[in-house]
Amino acid sequence: MTTRRLVLSRGAALVGAASTGLLLPQIARAQSDRIRVGLMLPYTGTFAQLGVAIENGVRMAIEEKGGKLGGRTIEWFKVDDESEPSKGVENAQRLVQRDKVDVLIGTVHSGVQMGIHRVARDSGVLNIIPNAGVHAATRALCAPNVFRTSFTNSQPTLALGKPMVDKGLKRAVWISWKYAAGEEAFEGFRDSFTKAGGTIVKELALPFPNVEFQALLTEIASLRPDAVACFFAGGGAAKFMRDYAAAGLKDRIPLWGSGFLTEGVLEAAGPAAEGVMTTMHYADSLDTKRNQEFRLAYAKAFRMQPDVYAVQGYDSGQLLAQGLAAVKGDISNKKALYQALENQTIDSPRGKWSMSKSHNPIQDFYLRQVENKDNKVVGIAARALADSGAGCRMA
Repeated sequence: MTTRRLVLSRGAALVGAASTGLLLPQIARAQSDRIRVGLMLPYTGTFAQLGVAIENGVRMAIEEKGGKLGGRTIEWFKVDDESEPSKGVENAQRLVQRDKVDVLIGTVHSGVQMGIHRVARDSGVLNIIPNAGVHAATRALCAPNVFRTSFTNSQPTLALGKPMVDKGLKRAVWISWKYAAGEEAFEGFRDSFTKAGGTIVKELALPFPNVEFQALLTEIASLRPDAVACFFAGGGAAKFMRDYAAAGLKDRIPLWGSGFLTEGVLEAAGPAAEGVMTTMHYADSLDTKRNQEFRLAYAKAFRMQPDVYAVQGYDSGQLLAQGLAAVKGDISNKKALYQALENQTIDSPRGKWSMSKSHNPIQDFYLRQVENKDNKVVGIAARALADSGAGCRMA
């Protein structure tokens, strides 16, 4: 599929993927008083909805600040990253070298993010990551110009271990896909569960995106653990929960997981998801005034309900707006801008959070239980939880 490039003026309406209205590149470059913001997100394929939600959130946050960044008009540029890692570097270079963006917001897919990361480190362009949880971006390959507003892959499961042990679930089997995100999620669970006094009976994995779970479910039944902990997402997560229930395990061995297990798939999972416990930095039903106001405003603006991806996009916009306000729109003053971004407290629908020294959110994680097709918040699993930032050495 051909990469799509869109250049939008601030006057365009708030939209998701279906933006139109083009400006010639030379016209955009002639506007020296403008700040160029590049959105490199998935607008086609499996993650298209996520790209739309993130963009909507970014634009909404900036509109709430008056529609400008540090008093300067915004020039929007968009590239469909197609969730294709092999095109990550090429697409990021289009925005940085050809469109000369000042800020690059992206992306969802961790493999694509590593392409963006390479370009960001080489070029020095400010990169705000609204989703991709790959560890390296804020650990060994951290950079002064790269900030994340979402999570690392191990953060949700780093909040998982203690609540399980507190419930008396001390012997657990771990199961996930065998790929980077699954392995990084396991790190968080292993560290938190064993630190709390739990024992991992066995680690099970199957190749991504295989969804033939039966043999592993049979093995789980034979191991008889107190609980199963897992990392799955999307359609595979829904099938895993259905297969888990069909295997007769649902009422015998409690199922726990990273919040992505039940995020956006409760309709597809059906009754099999009822009672499943997860840890996540957001829940639609979070009962705070801030979240309720955000959800109402988002629904009015976009005629759809926001999700965790919309919240992460919204917080990306808030971070950028607050940082540029602090330097009065002088994006060339990089040292002051990066310091301002590091020092921001974001008043988010998920709850207030701050930025770690490795540029990853320090945030609360909620304990959620599926109840009547809703991720109901039943407690706080961990407060002000930070990723380790292991190996991060800022230049």
